[in-house]
Amino acid sequence: MSDEDAGRRRTTGEFRRERSQPVPPGDRRSPRSGRVTVPSARVRRHRNGLLLMSVFSVLVLLASGTSWAITGWVSGSLNRFDVFGGLSDGERPAETGGLTFLVIGSDSRGEMSKEDQNALSVGSTPGQRSDAIMLVRLNHERDHVTVIGLPRDLWVDIPGEGDDKINAAYAYGGPQLAVQTVESVTDVRIDHYVEVDFNGFVDVVDALDGIDVCLPEAINDPKAHLDMEAGTHRVDGKEALAFSRTRATARGDLDRIDRQQQVLSAMLDRAMSTETLSNPTKLTAFLDSALSSVTVDEGLDTSTINDLAYQMRDLDLGEVTFAQVPIADMNHWTPRGDVALLWDEPAAREMFAAVNADRPLVEPEPEAEDDGEETEPVPGDISLRVFNGTATPGLGAQLDNQLATAGFDVTDGAENWSSRDVARTEVRYGPGQERTAEYLAQTLPGSETVEDRTLDDGLQLVIGFNYTTFEAPEVVEPEPEEEPSAGTETATTTAKDNICG
Repeated sequence: MSDEDAGRRRTTGEFRRERSQPVPPGDRRSPRSGRVTVPSARVRRHRNGLLLMSVFSVLVLLASGTSWAITGWVSGSLNRFDVFGGLSDGERPAETGGLTFLVIGSDSRGEMSKEDQNALSVGSTPGQRSDAIMLVRLNHERDHVTVIGLPRDLWVDIPGEGDDKINAAYAYGGPQLAVQTVESVTDVRIDHYVEVDFNGFVDVVDALDGIDVCLPEAINDPKAHLDMEAGTHRVDGKEALAFSRTRATARGDLDRIDRQQQVLSAMLDRAMSTETLSNPTKLTAFLDSALSSVTVDEGLDTSTINDLAYQMRDLDLGEVTFAQVPIADMNHWTPRGDVALLWDEPAAREMFAAVNADRPLVEPEPEAEDDGEETEPVPGDISLRVFNGTATPGLGAQLDNQLATAGFDVTDGAENWSSRDVARTEVRYGPGQERTAEYLAQTLPGSETVEDRTLDDGLQLVIGFNYTTFEAPEVVEPEPEEEPSAGTETATTTAKDNICG
C-alpha cells in the first residue's frame, strides 16, 4: 500500500478517538486533470449514463459516464474510503440482488473558510454529522430507483454506543458506523456508500445553472438567511442548500426531507434537459470542482460505474420513487432531555421488507372488476322538475318538497303542465336517461316512463290523476373506510411528480 493510499484510510476507532475534531473520511485533496475533450455526439448518446451519479448518489449530480475515458477519470477523481473493511459479513443482512446505496450529506465545516461558512449560512459547529441520510435502492432489474429519507433525529440504537439520534452514528464512528447503524435498524444491506459535503452540493446546483423549487407556503428562516414567498423560484446552489436544510416549518425534519426530495428531483430534471453538461469545457470545470467534495466506498470503481450507467440508460423521472420512513411520535423526549423522532416500527419493517424484495412501497389500487351490471342510481345524481297535470291546486309544490327532502336535485319550483287532464303520471326523459327515469318511476306507484328526445338534461315529472303517493327510496349508506392511524401511511411520489408545474 502506498503512503498516499494509507493516508486515505481511516478506521472507526480513529473516529471515536477524535470525535471532538472534524475528521474527514478520506483525503480531501482535489485531484486535477488535464483538459478533456468529449465528442458532442457521444455525450448525447450517453446522456442517460450521465444520470448514473445523480441517481445513486442522489445529492451529487455528476455528468459523467459519457465514455470509458471520462468515466475512468471521474472514478479516479472521487475520494475513496474503506467503508466495509471492518464489517463482519456474517453479521450483515443478506444480499438480495438489488443494490442499496447509503447517501450521506455531511455537515462538516472543517475545510471551509470562515467566509464560506458565512456565505452559505451553515455556521461553524465543529465535528461532522450526517445532515441528510437517504437509502437509495436500485432494483434487481435496474429499471427503478427508490429513495427513502431517514430523519436525522430518528432515535435508534447505535451499535457500541447505545440509544441516540441516528445522525450521531457518523460523529461517533464515521461512515463505517453509519453503515452499521442503518443496516442494524433497517435489516437492509448497504452495498455502496456515497457522501457529499456542503461545497459539493452548491457546486452541482450552480453547474446546472440553478434549479426550480416551489413552496406551498412562505418560509422565513433568519438563521439560514432564507426568506421565500409561496410559489415557484429559480434558486442557485447557495439558496438550494438553505432550502434543503431549513427546518423552520411545522413538521421540522419531515418537511425538510420533502424539500430535499424536491431538490433532487429538480436536479435530475435539469440534468436531463440542460445543455450545460453537454458542453465539454463546462463539463470538465464542473467535475473538477465538484468531485473533490464527494467520497465513495472503494468498491465503486470504474467498472462498476460503467456497468450501472449502461444498465440504467433508459431510466426516466417517472421511475424514481421518493418516500420517507413512517413516524409514530414526532415529540419523543429522550432520557437526556431533548426531543427526537420515533418511527412506526411495524410500518417501517414492512417498508424495508418491501425494499429488500423489490416490491412497490405502495401497492397499486386494484382495478374494479366489471361484472356487467350498471351502478344503481342515487337521488342526489338525478335532477328533475315537477309539473302538475291535474286540476288539484298545490299538488306540484307538495311533491316538490317531498322529492327534495328525499335527496333528489329539484332544479326549480313546480309549475302547471300545458294541460290539466293528464290521466297517468309521467316520468319524461331524454336520450341516455332511461335508467334514471325508471328509478324515479318506482317511487311513484302507477307512473310510466315516456321518452322525449327534446330533453337534453334532467327529467320531467308530470303528475297525473292516478297519483296517490310518493314512496321515498331507501338509500344504503356505504361503510366508511377505516382511516390509517397517524404516521402509518406510506406516501410516495416520483421525481416527475416533484417537478414544479
